[in-house]
Amino acid sequence: MTVTVGDVLPGATLLVLGDNGPEAVSLGAKMKGRKVVIFAVPGAYTGVCTTAHVPSFIRTKDKFAEKGVDEIICISVNDPFVMKAWGDSTGANAAGISMLADAESAFTTAIGMDFSAPPAGLINRSARYAMLVEDGVVKILHREESPGTCEISAGEGLLAAM
Repeated sequence: MTVTVGDVLPGATLLVLGDNGPEAVSLGAKMKGRKVVIFAVPGAYTGVCTTAHVPSFIRTKDKFAEKGVDEIICISVNDPFVMKAWGDSTGANAAGISMLADAESAFTTAIGMDFSAPPAGLINRSARYAMLVEDGVVKILHREESPGTCEISAGEGLLAAM
């Protein structure tokens, strides 16, 4: 089942690279009583993800804060080492965007956003989407029809819907 507006997101344990290695992050705790933006990409270091999607949220971060968003979270089906390096190279970490790894695709699969594109080498990855979540409830959801497109799921697209 694919998540839709009005659904409560499932709790999930994601990973971040901390000072002492990979650390578990409770997505449920990050959402509780907070307004968060979650956006997901098919893969770190891939073209559109690096040149369009992440930069769109860096550009719009302050505008989201003005609208009461407590945190912007980027999720990818990658390991936490890759997410940390990618966050550093894109400037997302410096901008304060949380770069979280869904290493086993457990969260992505649970919300029905998984897909595979074997010719591109993308197996069990996440669809490209962005959502506004308030206290765990999906308020706005923008999923791209194609993983190579970043329009409605870009920071500007989600911001315009708010």
